[in-house]
Amino acid sequence: MAKKRKRTTSFKFIPFSLKQKKLLMWWADSSPYRDYDMVIAEGAIRSGKTIGCIDSFITWSLEKHRHQNFIVAGKSMGALKRNVLEPMFQILTAKGIDYHYHRSENPHIIIGTNTYYLFGANNEASQDTLQGLTAAGAYLDEVALFPRSFVDQAIGRCSAETDGNGAKVFFNCNPAGPYHWFNTDFIDKAKEKRILVLHFTMDDNLSLSEKVKERFRRMFSGVFFKRYILGLWVMAEGVVYDMFDEDVHVVDELPTSFDRLFVGGDYGINNPTSFLLFGQKGKDFYAIREYYFDSKKVGKQKTVAQLAEDYLAFVGNNCPEVVFLDPSAAALILELKQKGVTNIRGADNSVTDGIQLVQNLLTGNGGRLFVHRSCVNLIREFFSYLWDPKAQARGEDEVIKENDHALDALRYALYTIWHLLRKAAAREDKRREGKGGWI
Repeated sequence: MAKKRKRTTSFKFIPFSLKQKKLLMWWADSSPYRDYDMVIAEGAIRSGKTIGCIDSFITWSLEKHRHQNFIVAGKSMGALKRNVLEPMFQILTAKGIDYHYHRSENPHIIIGTNTYYLFGANNEASQDTLQGLTAAGAYLDEVALFPRSFVDQAIGRCSAETDGNGAKVFFNCNPAGPYHWFNTDFIDKAKEKRILVLHFTMDDNLSLSEKVKERFRRMFSGVFFKRYILGLWVMAEGVVYDMFDEDVHVVDELPTSFDRLFVGGDYGINNPTSFLLFGQKGKDFYAIREYYFDSKKVGKQKTVAQLAEDYLAFVGNNCPEVVFLDPSAAALILELKQKGVTNIRGADNSVTDGIQLVQNLLTGNGGRLFVHRSCVNLIREFFSYLWDPKAQARGEDEVIKENDHALDALRYALYTIWHLLRKAAAREDKRREGKGGWI
């Protein structure tokens, strides 16, 4: 069913920076880059590149083409709706341009005589959805997160022309590692491929105050500060949590009470099994105590039933509201449910995003993370958890799968509960009365 949006004046354009203006009109007849085939807007978060790129793409497609198809893609359909469609609809509404959004098995938007087909590019099979489509252009959002195959397929689909106006591709992304394929094959080869590359920093977004920019600078550390704040394509190397300081983050005393208790767990057969009991106090999180069984070190394995019994003994009289376990631990989850543990949720195993959250908590952004001194294995892993240099050489951010079992349990729990709490807060804003629980 097509949905036509009502015109509103809720979206207000802030004056564009020089970098945004260059992005907006790079394709214009008066531009020295008008014959280029692609543009890449890359750099820091909150730098105004997304709004500029969307506005440029829409304006170009409507001015230069009639009765053509276009590709609009995000990492997933959810990310596309959140990061692209919402600001796109606001821009169209502010300009008084009507559009029809068709939510179907083949989602698309009709603007004027043009049709904009919507895609998620979350795996290698995503390229198959582009088969048979002839397009006059494409907008690919957060392209560094896409499979290479989807990008190549999308570029190959863009061959249509209107009155001599050829196809163009608009890319938008934050940096990854220096050996990432998009950096080596597109940005580094921009001149020979006739690609305009525009590097953005937060200073290119005139809507941000210095106070807001400073807040974003405090949000990240290490490699993520260099990428998301400085906008650099740099390598993740060395200790993952190099900001962990035993004098700051390890405590001997805990609060006398907590707002809630919850558990994170990482299950292993040949590898260690770890459970962590957490307490939340305000915006702060505490790793209260740990269970850690390493079959290799002990010299014998435990059955799933034995590990489930160990969990019950570990929790004791505490009543955690929820237990976050690795979703792949199906046997342990089933055994715990048979023993009456019903408050189990499969954890969100987003590695890089989870690492960023833990780093933010260690640096005191939006809350703090503390570890009780009794959690000796968790503390040890903080100092020995490393980025994988071989993966970096392939342009990928991966950690070495060693010394990570307690840290996996920590990441599962904190990253999943963080998003549950954010969703609950959003529901609370609508509901006010708070009925239905926080999970």
